[in-house]
Amino acid sequence: MKGCFRRVGCLVLVIALVCAWYWYTHLRQPTAGSPTASTTTAAALTPEWQPLSQADADRGRVAVESLAQRSGPVFANLSAAEAASYIFLVVAKQLPPSAKNVEASIKGDRLYVRSEVDLKDFGGAGQLGTLGMLLGSRDSVLLGGTIHMLKPGLGEFLVQDVKIGRLQIPQSLVPRLITEMKKHGKQVPGIAPNGLPMVMPVYISDVRIGDGKITLYKSVR
Repeated sequence: MKGCFRRVGCLVLVIALVCAWYWYTHLRQPTAGSPTASTTTAAALTPEWQPLSQADADRGRVAVESLAQRSGPVFANLSAAEAASYIFLVVAKQLPPSAKNVEASIKGDRLYVRSEVDLKDFGGAGQLGTLGMLLGSRDSVLLGGTIHMLKPGLGEFLVQDVKIGRLQIPQSLVPRLITEMKKHGKQVPGIAPNGLPMVMPVYISDVRIGDGKITLYKSVR
């Protein structure tokens, strides 16, 4: 009988601990000024993924053009949406023709762009060999990479990460997919196999990604 009570007592203790853990992690309201509250507020103000839009493209263009002024700023900070909208919707126009619901995000030193596309824009699922059997004719595609200026007026978006649906594409296949994607746009000499061309104003000398923003620097002559 005592063993039974001991077992029941242990069960009650375990249930009590589980309830306490659930309340603390799910139901407890963070107090004002606490790290949890501030983190939640920051996340609400700065969404991880931002949709590309013409409005963001216009803001990005204005920020970039401000660098052309002799008495203007020497650098301009753009959000992920402003930079991606300006680069992909206005300047380079390198997104696949079938791309829909395009969004951008900055993670570390990389810009990420994701959208829903017809896989025929990448040469079809056959470009992935046996991996393509896991995909349909249309799926979400994520591209992640850095921005590299090649010379005044020309840069490239160097794609290092590609994910189609839930499938992470092996690094060795990335150049093949990006090459197929570039067939839909203007061919620009000197671009890396895994690079998408970015025709930029000649007064832009460098582009850096970090701290949730993209910073463009103008040439100082």
